Amino acid sequence: MSGEQKEDLIKDLRNLAITKQLNFLIGSGASLPAIPLMSMIKEDDDEVRNEKLAEKTKDISKELIEKELGQHTSITLENYVDFISIVIDLLNLSNSRQTPRTINLFTTNYDLFIEKAADTVLQSYRFIFNDGASGYFNRKLESANYNRTVSYRGLNDNYTNEIPSLSLIKPHGSMNWEGSDDSILIRNHVVDSAYIVKPTGYEEKETFLSNHFHEMLRIFQLELDKPQSVLFIIGFSFQDKHIAKMVKRAIQNPELMIYVFGFQESDRKTYLDHLRFTDERKNFKILTPKNFGDEFKTEHINEDGVAWHSFTLKNFTNVLKGTSLEDIKNDK
Repeated sequence: MSGEQKEDLIKDLRNLAITKQLNFLIGSGASLPAIPLMSMIKEDDDEVRNEKLAEKTKDISKELIEKELGQHTSITLENYVDFISIVIDLLNLSNSRQTPRTINLFTTNYDLFIEKAADTVLQSYRFIFNDGASGYFNRKLESANYNRTVSYRGLNDNYTNEIPSLSLIKPHGSMNWEGSDDSILIRNHVVDSAYIVKPTGYEEKETFLSNHFHEMLRIFQLELDKPQSVLFIIGFSFQDKHIAKMVKRAIQNPELMIYVFGFQESDRKTYLDHLRFTDERKNFKILTPKNFGDEFKTEHINEDGVAWHSFTLKNFTNVLKGTSLEDIKNDK
């Protein structure tokens, strides 16, 4: 891509972020370096690897709530805080008469980075953080709780202003979800036996055995079927077959745009292979570091002294950071 084409791409992404119904899908790659990927765990037995990953996620989630943060946890949390902050800025720029001031954030991660980041951002921004729970002492997860908007009403009832809302949907569960009879309770701490779907390779079977997880995926599908929507995917490799199927089905919606951001150049082929695609689609694009200018990617030097680039959640946040109303004016 030429420098001009890369600049146009940035403008297009920013324009979509404030003119369309915005959805994000966040995968395990976004929680690096605090939590390793499955492929980074040196074990031959998949079950042992899954247990080690779950235990590491549990320890990091406890650290986020209870302890002084280590270096890797602190870096990862900062990346999420910056991301959530920019997401709220996007909602404040959007026109609520054209699109609801609601962003859907789907994540297959069961760590608590997003929750902790949202709690931090809430100290400086006014927005609604909707994790699907209702109640006070016993906060119960109900899918119907996502279909809400909240408005601020003037003292004299002379105006109403929709408050930005961030909906967090976790189809693989969470380290603070606790099963109770036929319900899931969302706690403010890490629970001993968290309600999660481990990456065993049987996620599709396990997910649909649970009505609660099925409801989370149903919300995902319904949101992608809506007109004038965009889905940004980062840190997700499409190895979760049930979600990959839903993304493939969603591409049939001609008014939906999907952009997938790859960590490195080789991810493009990996994503296409996992989806069993031979190429991209008109409304399904894969972007890798080569699609961006130097200011929007991270340079690394390998053991042989050769430079290579990556694209991370931090880089993605920087892409969105410069969004302004000028992006709409320029588009018009």
